[in-house]
Amino acid sequence: MKFIGGLLKKVGIAFAVLVLIAVVFGGGSGEKSSSSNSNKKEEAAASQESKNEEKAESKEEAPAEAKAEPEPEPEPEPDVPVEYTSALKKAESYSDIMYMSKQGIYDQLTSEYGDKFSAEAAQYAVDNMEADWNKNALKKAEQYSDTMYMSKQGIYDQLISEHGEKFEPDQAQYAVDNVEADWNANALAKAKTYQETMSMSPEAIRDQLTSEYGEKFTQEEADYAIQNL
Repeated sequence: MKFIGGLLKKVGIAFAVLVLIAVVFGGGSGEKSSSSNSNKKEEAAASQESKNEEKAESKEEAPAEAKAEPEPEPEPEPDVPVEYTSALKKAESYSDIMYMSKQGIYDQLTSEYGDKFSAEAAQYAVDNMEADWNKNALKKAEQYSDTMYMSKQGIYDQLISEHGEKFEPDQAQYAVDNVEADWNANALAKAKTYQETMSMSPEAIRDQLTSEYGEKFTQEEADYAIQNL
């Protein structure tokens, strides 16, 4: 009986030891599991927070889409006085029909012996008209050559003269450089006019053709004219 009792006592002690071991290690495992789970949750939360921060930073860094601004409404054109529009129409007719220069048109519009427009109306007209001044100068040069048989230099001087056409020098130069004219033929036609209407001698005609105060033909052109009278 003592043997059995001692055996039971030993078994009981061994069982208690096993239970204690199970409790210790089981509890540690549970703590480790709980700690592990807690760490995983914290890591997940931290990761999510980091992602949220990255998204926020990305939104901050990303340039905001430019909002399309509405196009400004065109400003209404100011009312143009009737006098101005009338001056513009008159200026266009002088250019299209008479091939006048810009300055010539302005002077005609404001002249007391011309159209008598105000200076403001005339300026508006010449500033807003559509005209090719080189073309106008060329047309004038052709008229002087075809109807008055003028020399190249004579035409140029007439085009830029304050008492003539009042074109700009570059416009006049364009005209005489591009006009189709036979200057010898012009000199001959002029010589015949002097001979027939003024009964001038050949030498007097020659001098008149080449004079700076006369026709301004070249010496060669004047010689051609006298030789062919």
